[in-house]
Amino acid sequence: MIIELHVIQNVVPANLNRDDTGAPKDAVFGGYRRARVSSQAWKRAIRVSFDTQFSDDELGWRTRRLVEQVTDALVAAGRDPEQAHAVATAALTEGGAGIDAKSGRTTVLWLVARRSIDTLTELCATHWDVLASGAKLPAETSKLIKETVRTDVVGARAVDIALFGRMLTDAPHGGTVDAAAQVAHALSTHAVDTEFDYFTAVDDLLPSDESGAGMVGTVEFNSACFYRYACLDTTQLMSNLDGDAELARRGALAFATDFVTVMPTGKQNTFAAHNPPAAALVVTREAGAWNLANAFADPVHTGRGQDLVRGSCERLARHWTELVSMYADPATSLGVTCLPSLADAFTPIGTARRGPLDEVIGAAVDLALPARP
Repeated sequence: MIIELHVIQNVVPANLNRDDTGAPKDAVFGGYRRARVSSQAWKRAIRVSFDTQFSDDELGWRTRRLVEQVTDALVAAGRDPEQAHAVATAALTEGGAGIDAKSGRTTVLWLVARRSIDTLTELCATHWDVLASGAKLPAETSKLIKETVRTDVVGARAVDIALFGRMLTDAPHGGTVDAAAQVAHALSTHAVDTEFDYFTAVDDLLPSDESGAGMVGTVEFNSACFYRYACLDTTQLMSNLDGDAELARRGALAFATDFVTVMPTGKQNTFAAHNPPAAALVVTREAGAWNLANAFADPVHTGRGQDLVRGSCERLARHWTELVSMYADPATSLGVTCLPSLADAFTPIGTARRGPLDEVIGAAVDLALPARP
């Protein structure tokens, strides 16, 4: 089944996700300039939050430093550092990794389960003598190393890799994992202009007979009410986790909850833009997906007496009902969680389940991934 998450979130002046010039990312949508936060920024925030919800055995690393990690583990076990580095490099090369000769790191980011470091370290220790010799490996040893890397390193399960996928061309067969979750770039429901904050910093040791700032500069920012969208294919998630229903349920709950609640960290020390969403529509369906961003193709207009957040919620609910009237209702279930003052904005949706965030998301996951008796 598919779980869809549609979120309305109003954020104070911020720069959550900046481009190469330091400006907040933006995009033209519906002919108007909109504030934007990339899907990568929000997915990164979700992955970081997983550290407190899953064990190391259930998570993965994104890294080019596999050789360094395995070398450190071998040295900690009493091996010579120079030999350990050579053995780790030889094992990974034999396993199918491209190693950059200058840096000693893999040529591309490898996404592997964290426990893969232990697997590689044990593999190096087992075949230490032949790997350290620099000679051509016996066919049987080469086959064993390749198979171990393929099944126990590349093939090891990790909930974040199962959710967000992996494209790993520089690896043995099986390196690519189709993502179970898709996350859209967040877009403002209204037109936005970038603003500039001119700031000065005082030199605390400035002599009393001197004046002026120790530093001056500018920071770009905007303020936006975002529409955010993600969907999760629970069938794909189960497949990616080799049928581990318990881990799939915990992964689905964590992803859905964290998508709504976590924030990117860009410039947060400067802006402290910790504004939780005002509303979320949670849809469970057998197949297909609807991104509801076109509800805001014509920007929500603001002005005296107009509530941007309410207007965005009303647009979201109305667009859903318009799609239903054209294509029929695809939802197996609908859930709405929102601030009490916004409850009537979702009246057009009708019989949707209402309640706190954890109850609405829990009900969706229970339907899509029912607990086994």
